[in-house]
Amino acid sequence: MLEQMPAAAVSLNELSRRVGLAKSNVLRYFESREAVLLTLLGDLASDWLQETARRLPPRADAAAGPRARAEVTAADLAASFAAHPVMCDLISAQAAVLEHNVSTEIAAQYKRAALSNLDGFAALLRSVLPELGHDGAARAASLIIVLVGALWTHTHPAPAMLAAIQADPALAAFMNDFAGELTAAIRVTLCGLLAEAESAVQARPPATSQ
Repeated sequence: MLEQMPAAAVSLNELSRRVGLAKSNVLRYFESREAVLLTLLGDLASDWLQETARRLPPRADAAAGPRARAEVTAADLAASFAAHPVMCDLISAQAAVLEHNVSTEIAAQYKRAALSNLDGFAALLRSVLPELGHDGAARAASLIIVLVGALWTHTHPAPAMLAAIQADPALAAFMNDFAGELTAAIRVTLCGLLAEAESAVQARPPATSQ
């Protein structure tokens, strides 16, 4: 269903019909449509992290400078996200749609899984860019996920908006490529955090000998 429509359009009634179960039976396992989609997002994010962890570090030349490694990492991460459109769509709907209409228990379960995936993502970034440090990598991981959700929404407009943009050349500025925009945004984020980490190191007072 998510390959045919955005997450916001998926209904529990249609989901029940497609799996051949009564809605009441689906609700025995998941308390709401949002609970189904949050569970799916957690699973997809975990799979994406494992896949990316296998391919990202070998692509970054450890002998290259941090900025060069950040450039490669930004492009590879953007391509990896773009190859998983269902996950990106769910990320874009997460805060505004999916985290509503769920119980505190389901919310806590999802957030714990999300935190585990985020920690894994930060560790992956540190393996490629150790200069970020623990805190910098954690911030980078969080910001990149936010960027994915925001840019997916803005680069996949509703049909009426898309038709308006395509019909008027003056609106061409609103036709943006997700992977290209995400590459630029991740690059700026990583390079900014690297510069911040470098400044923090330089600002430390020199060690004194006893």
